[in-house]
Amino acid sequence: MKIADSLYFFMRYHNDVPKEWTNYYGSVYRCNHPVYRVSTLYFEHGKGLCVIQQRFNEKSKTTYWGPIDPWLADKIYLHEGFKEYFDHHAKRRNQNGEYPTVTVRQIMWALRMKPLKKERWETVFDRSLI
Repeated sequence: MKIADSLYFFMRYHNDVPKEWTNYYGSVYRCNHPVYRVSTLYFEHGKGLCVIQQRFNEKSKTTYWGPIDPWLADKIYLHEGFKEYFDHHAKRRNQNGEYPTVTVRQIMWALRMKPLKKERWETVFDRSLI
């Protein structure tokens, strides 16, 4: 009985910040998108896909969208399903300098990755591109 109880203690249901991580893939991209000003851009062969993550400003008690956590950029890019997801969703930059955009939760859900811990202040978009 004690062995079974201890197994549940070590199970992780959320993605946590690892002790060691790299940040080679994805770059910070600035544009005048109506939802955000800065995102993480995955770019390949003239096509790009922006990924954004929601943040909370303690001082003003407001939320805003920005680039994803740097420790998460490589984890997403190196996932086995990323290439297929990128090929399906990535497009060339439009006239306003914007690429198709998804939230970090949308891409993690699509890739079947463990989700980030959801904060109570987070809002969501529907499942379409932003």
